[in-house]
Amino acid sequence: MNFPEDFLHYIWQFRSFDYNDLQTTSGEALKIINPGLLNKNAGPDFFHAKIEIGDTIWAGNVEIHIKSSDWLKHYHQKDSSYENVILHVVYEHDAEIKRMDNTVLPVLELKKRISADLIKKYENLFLTLTDFPCVAQIGRVDQLVIDSFLSRTLIERFEQKTHAVTECLNELKGNWDETFYRFLARNFGFKINALPFELLAKAVPQHIYAKHKNNPHQIEALVFGVAGFLTDQFVEEYPKKLKAEFQFLKKKYNIKPVEISVWKFMRMRPQNFPTIRLAQFAALIIKANHLFSKIMEINEVDRLRSLFENLPVNDYWKTHYHFKKEASSVNTQIGKTSVDNILLNTVTLFLFSYGKHTDTRFYINRAVKLLETLPAEKNAIIDKYVAAGVDVRHAFTSQGILQLKKQYCDTKKCLSCGIGIKILKQA
Repeated sequence: MNFPEDFLHYIWQFRSFDYNDLQTTSGEALKIINPGLLNKNAGPDFFHAKIEIGDTIWAGNVEIHIKSSDWLKHYHQKDSSYENVILHVVYEHDAEIKRMDNTVLPVLELKKRISADLIKKYENLFLTLTDFPCVAQIGRVDQLVIDSFLSRTLIERFEQKTHAVTECLNELKGNWDETFYRFLARNFGFKINALPFELLAKAVPQHIYAKHKNNPHQIEALVFGVAGFLTDQFVEEYPKKLKAEFQFLKKKYNIKPVEISVWKFMRMRPQNFPTIRLAQFAALIIKANHLFSKIMEINEVDRLRSLFENLPVNDYWKTHYHFKKEASSVNTQIGKTSVDNILLNTVTLFLFSYGKHTDTRFYINRAVKLLETLPAEKNAIIDKYVAAGVDVRHAFTSQGILQLKKQYCDTKKCLSCGIGIKILKQA
């Protein structure tokens, strides 16, 4: 026997044991009318159970342990919240347990009622050293079962992410446009430079850019100046003008630039250098005002993509990856994969968050529909589930898998996972 109490919770909840001619350890006939509701918080393991013992029907709670003596080890005999336990379900009965009023607690022993095959299936899941517990079995699970549980994990993932949106929204006194702008800026950093982009957005709020919406050069000066890239001595005309412009704007708005050391260039393709991303970010600010408001009005994915395409990036960047460093030819536009990354990680998140915040199902449904339209991410985690036989059709599925891996597979919560439960139930 090599399993925790969680396995017995599963056994009891789904009645995955031989429940013919049930008896308590004292020999009284026992019938399970209702196993109760699983409690994941403090207190007895199952609430609101209904059990018939002998000629009496009892309503109350059920506590589950590997051994009866665990009741004493956990000090339940001193906790009044366990006084309403009507049945003690154990794998092995090794001690008589009494309630605080000195009455003996009825016990159901499962040791001879759980099949060896079921225990073996459980051990195959939990003792595996592979990338995730059910890697060898998930390919045999009906895709409808997988999709159903991934729908749950997807919602869990976005609800967790919504907490960060809400915190920022509260900090900005309910300003959705500014909150969206900060998250969008962070997304432009694509993990490696997410933090410096976020610092950039905090240093220069949108309303400052709005004052210069008719002067692209000043917006570019603000972006590169605040990012810390205009401190050198330049020979070329474009950066020299940016530097001069920023000196004026810096004093006007009392701006403190970001430390240039926070920007990462190492192990990056030149196309993804932060200088190119900053040029694209400045161009997006120049192109689009009140971007969040526009996104809330657009349903079609192609129209959403168009907001981030054909950006008016300064021609200087067609021949530069960095100030003082020329290049033969540079693609200054954001690639389709990067645009879809923004739609996935920022746009869908804000549609979902806005829907949750305002209790408007319309926007939540739009977020889900957009996820079903966007292609699935391609990364090492997703690849392993695909190799195991999971059909990953779109971003909805891949986002669900990322949450599945983090919250269930990595922590081996197979008994809380719809896929894991299905595998255990399969013949």
